Amino acid sequence: MDAVKLDFIQNKFVPLVNGLPADAVGKWGKMNAQQMAEHVSGFFKVSSGKLHFPLVTPEEHLPKFKEFLLSDKEFRENTKAPTSVIGEEALPLRSSNMAEAVIGLQKSIAEFVDYFAADANIKTLHPVFGALNFEEWILLHYKHVVHHGKQFGVV
Repeated sequence: MDAVKLDFIQNKFVPLVNGLPADAVGKWGKMNAQQMAEHVSGFFKVSSGKLHFPLVTPEEHLPKFKEFLLSDKEFRENTKAPTSVIGEEALPLRSSNMAEAVIGLQKSIAEFVDYFAADANIKTLHPVFGALNFEEWILLHYKHVVHHGKQFGVV
């Protein structure tokens, strides 16, 4: 397990997001800062089995995606999730304000860690990368939070 990346996810990313105004605009994309916080929170819910999406990647392409996941390569600017997963437009706000969205993000991260602490051998399905274990999710979450941190200029 990559303890440094998990530490960044658990202890460093949320304070960076918490310093953003809710309506802050990213360097790319359509989400404002609060929508991004809620989006990232939802991504953690996928890893802890609270949200489910079908696999959209053909099975024969999964090794190539896994190779990217295990690499040090970052997501490119303006990388988009499949529209069948998140749609074309930014989702409407679910939280009443940024503080509430950040609390939800913290909770989703904690639930992710707790979920895998209960069973380290479990795998959950990511719609693009396939079935992932805890270590693989850490790598993917790290790439994801760094991507959005750079989008909003906090990383």
